Amino acid sequence: MNDQKLMRVGVIGTVVAVLCCFTPILVIALSALGLSALTGMLDIVLLPLLGIFIGIMVYATWKRQKSSES
Repeated sequence: MNDQKLMRVGVIGTVVAVLCCFTPILVIALSALGLSALTGMLDIVLLPLLGIFIGIMVYATWKRQKSSES
């Protein structure tokens, strides 16, 4: 996977995770589907996903800088 695709995946994933973490988008969606019992477990999933996607962005940035130096 080249660094452009890594950066795109990182940015899109981070934006989606932030929207779902800090806004009630998933809570509203889960309650509309009748799955409100799962809202207590959202932080267990979303916060690690946010960290993973931020890590992908940092790695893509590092990889891009390393390739531009050579």
